[in-house]
Formats: sequence, structure tokens, C-alpha cells
Amino acid sequence: MSDAAVPAKRKGFRISPGALPYVLSLPALLVCIGILVPFFTAVAYSLQRYRLSQPWARRWNWGENYWNFLSDSSFWNTLKVSLTYAILTVGLELVLGLCIALLLQKRTRFNNFVSIMLLMPLMTAPALASLMWKLMTNPGFGILSYFASLIGFEDFRWASDPSTAMLTVVLVDMWVYTPFIMILLLAGLRSLPKQPFEAAALDGVPRLFVFWRITLPMLTPYLLTATLFRVIESVQQFDIIYAMTQGGPGDKLTVFQVEAYLNFFQSTNVGRSAALLMILWVITYVLSMIFIKQWLKLRERQRGEI
Repeated sequence: MSDAAVPAKRKGFRISPGALPYVLSLPALLVCIGILVPFFTAVAYSLQRYRLSQPWARRWNWGENYWNFLSDSSFWNTLKVSLTYAILTVGLELVLGLCIALLLQKRTRFNNFVSIMLLMPLMTAPALASLMWKLMTNPGFGILSYFASLIGFEDFRWASDPSTAMLTVVLVDMWVYTPFIMILLLAGLRSLPKQPFEAAALDGVPRLFVFWRITLPMLTPYLLTATLFRVIESVQQFDIIYAMTQGGPGDKLTVFQVEAYLNFFQSTNVGRSAALLMILWVITYVLSMIFIKQWLKLRERQRGEI
């Protein structure tokens, strides 16, 4: 065999098999560092008396910010508003999203087209959607205010009225995020096995009974998944509320994110703002663990392990 027939050895950078797992895990490590550094920085700030307007007075207070919340009425109002907002938005979106998914369950060209068109609000940035609704609900020239006047609601104030501010931002949230729940539940409905429904149809079982006894139990994992994502998003809501009302009128819509933002950028109270975000993180973590445990129990029950 001639020398020309011998294949030349490839030259280049090679990673040893022993180092390969560490190299592959490097991006995850960098992301983890990028998350943990700001997190622990916020934890440190929450344990300090720290105002940007008085940097010379910065000192450790070891939890005084948290203890002050116990006697702070504004904190309890923030907690109440945040939970109320999350319960209203998630509950209404689940009901509406499930109804739409049931209507579009059958695979037809029309239903597929409608489901795609209903995703348009989800592709809109929440802050931009809020500005659109702010224009539509303007008492002077808003189209929704005009329609409200046609059915007898003259001078309807929408987000500027304390009695209807929550209703307005909940409507905006439903418009933006109901398509997310709809498409998730629609995928779940279309993936359900057909045999139980065919057997129920042959036996003449009423549709309402089929829904409560067959469809809903089989769809529960998808409902829990949708609820988990939406609860986390709703508890941490900022852009819709701030773009619509900046947390007002008064303190009617001061959820955690808005309250922390105002404390940081208006009151320059870094310590209190960080403490609010830490409490929000605890609430989010607890709610997430509850839903995840329920989802795992449901999976085990479906597999017959319980």
C-alpha cells in the first residue's frame, strides 16, 4: 500500500471522555450562577436597612423588614390583592379556556383555524395589550366605554374607579392568557383515548355524565399543569397592572411586584423591596410544591401505584 493511500490523521481540538460530562454541564452551571447570584444578593438586601437616598445609613437589621410587615396594613393589603387577583384570573381563565377547548375539540378545518386565531392575544406583549385596553376603556373615546353606554352604563370609569379597577385588569388578563389554557386543554382533549367515549356512546350515557365521570378525570393532569403555570404567573403579575393603573387607584391593585417596584424606585427603600420579593418567592415556591405534589399523586393513582 502506498503512502498516499494511508488516511491522514485528523487534527483539531479533542475533549477527553472524562472531561466531557463537565463540559456539557458548563452551560447549566453558568445559568445556575446567573440565577443564584441575584437571588442571594436580594436575600442580603432584605436583611438590611438600605435606602438609595441614604447610602451612608446602610446597615444590617437582621430581619427587621420582615417583622415590620406583621404590623403593616399596606403589606396585608398587598397580600390580599395579590391572592384575590390570582384566584379570580386563574379560576375564570380555567372555566373559559375549558369551555372553548370543548367547543373546538372536534378536528375540523374551521376549528383548527379558530384555535389558531384565538392564539393572537397570547402573541401580544402583556404591557402592549394593557395599553390597548387602556385606550379602549377610556371614558372619553374608548370603544368599550361606548358599548357600555349603549347598555345603560353611562360614564363607566373602568380602571379609574376603585370599585371596577380589579374587574378591568382581570378582563385584560383573561384576554391575554385564556388562549394559553385553551390550547393546552385542547391538546389534552384531543389526546384522550377514544375507547371510553365510544363505549359510553353505545350505552347511551348522557353527555353531562360523560363529562363529569370520564372527560374531566382524564383531563385533570392537564388542568393541574395549566393551573400551576397560571398561578405562578398571576401571583407575580406586574406588567398588566402597572401599565393599566400603576397599582391604583389608591392601593386597590398594589400586588407584590408593583409594591416592590414602587418601594425601590419611588421610595428608594431597597431593603423593604427585597423583603417583599423574598416573601413573593416563598409564596410561589409553596404553591408550586403543592401543585407538583398533587400532580405526582395523580400520576401514581393513574398507574395504580396508590
